[in-house]
Amino acid sequence: MSDERFNLGQVFETIASTIPEREAIVWGDRRLSYADLRDRSRRLAMYLHEHGLGASGPARGSLAGHESGQDHLGLYLHNGNEYIEGMIGSYMARVAPFNVNYRYVEEELRYLLIDSGARALVYHAAFAPVLAGVLPSLPKLELLLQVADESGHDLLPGAVDYEAALASSTPELPPVEPTPDDLYILYTGGTTGMPKGVLWRQHDIFRAAMGGRTYGTWELVESYEHLAARILPTGDVRVMSIPPLMHGACQWACFYYMAMGATVVFPTNTRSVDPVDVWETVARERVIGISVVGDAMARPVVEELERGGHDASTLLAFGSGGATLSVGIKERLLAVLPNVMISDVAGASETGVQMGVASTSGSVSTGTFEPGPGTVVVSADLTRVLEPGDEEVGWLAQRGSVPLGYFGDAEKTARTFPVIDGEHYSIPGDRARVLTDGEIELLGRDSVTINSGGEKIYAEEVEQAIIAHPAVADVVVAGRPSERWGQEVVALVQVADGQEVSAEELLAEAGKHVARFKLPKAISFLPHIVRSPAGKADYRWARERALEA
Repeated sequence: MSDERFNLGQVFETIASTIPEREAIVWGDRRLSYADLRDRSRRLAMYLHEHGLGASGPARGSLAGHESGQDHLGLYLHNGNEYIEGMIGSYMARVAPFNVNYRYVEEELRYLLIDSGARALVYHAAFAPVLAGVLPSLPKLELLLQVADESGHDLLPGAVDYEAALASSTPELPPVEPTPDDLYILYTGGTTGMPKGVLWRQHDIFRAAMGGRTYGTWELVESYEHLAARILPTGDVRVMSIPPLMHGACQWACFYYMAMGATVVFPTNTRSVDPVDVWETVARERVIGISVVGDAMARPVVEELERGGHDASTLLAFGSGGATLSVGIKERLLAVLPNVMISDVAGASETGVQMGVASTSGSVSTGTFEPGPGTVVVSADLTRVLEPGDEEVGWLAQRGSVPLGYFGDAEKTARTFPVIDGEHYSIPGDRARVLTDGEIELLGRDSVTINSGGEKIYAEEVEQAIIAHPAVADVVVAGRPSERWGQEVVALVQVADGQEVSAEELLAEAGKHVARFKLPKAISFLPHIVRSPAGKADYRWARERALEA
């Protein structure tokens, strides 16, 4: 096997050189070939280089895992070709791009841009008013590239129009030598704490999530020549990504499919999930696969399909990353499209893609996964790897291609990426158990575990039990203080439109799936459950509502 190591900019150059005329991105009336995308990405790369951005610090080998020797560029954007160009162009210039949550208010945005040490920002004009409020406190932020949109906001003082910047540049590669050790940065969502910037070597994230190995067979890409040879011979593979690119699962899905030579399709509306637009785009572009994040994103899409009137005959696959789909949603989708394969892919910002489970008509599964290479469960005391059938609840862990650390935080880096028996692991905080057949039962994030009467209750398993009721549109579970139990379980429930359900009925349904001591002590019915734009539960918000319930 080749020991060649990969840089994401060079990965894209290989793909674009092999299939230059094939469509890379389709978004509404925008259709960019791989050659178009390469041209625009190179122009951005040269623009960044000419403005003094790149690898301005020490080489990777002399840095600690939580340190960076590159300049950082924030991507404060809705989905679209500019986001992909921002990533690829940065990699070509040896600049490290990172994701910015476009739902942040001024205080949160200020924290992120200070914590990241951003020198440059590419942002949609719609976010100019929020950005304007924080710029005075960001002296390191030197370069602003504003992407015009329907908001019509004028350029901020000192900002440059994105298209004008590309037009003023050249489609030549900057005179720099990108390396496999250059950074890929992914900021966590901050739904249980402050956002943290996860630092990856590009070679490692390519192997872990972005096309460097084939999901399922886990075959590795051995060289750039091998990468070119495995590109699909046809341009008919078109996949739709609904989640925002600021979410790691969406970035990984897009780059994974581009590494195969597929066409990435975005719904026309990238500001919110528009189910009618999703299915109209599927029919128009003959999409064969859709990716979402969990029930919150999948449910309205499935409900629209159930209403009828849409041609989804080309669809072969429906996948969720970042959050699992409930059994009920899978069964409803398969009732309408019985030939579709549904996949849940588990992983984290700190691990990449770790494991998955497939569901088909007559065989629907949720909660247990077939682990990929390097995915294990380690003991609670972090001293050993658990074996199949070990009854101990441990930590879901990843070894092999793992991150370097958290930017600027040596303590959290040491805690999350420990060395066990001489090997580096990533242990971001999910509890899990190894079953007798070697499959892994994922229990949930330890930071949202509820300790009630000495028993650990995982919020996610109670959520899955409640959402099994057909009247439930969404649910988030959190703990609140209890004099008797220490903590008690509270369920925040959004009822589906046109449905009615009582707390007693929900408890009866949940009681079919989890032990009695795990059942909520209170159920609060709310008109809307707050989630991140990517569909992940906001547990900070949930804890506040649980206290009010």
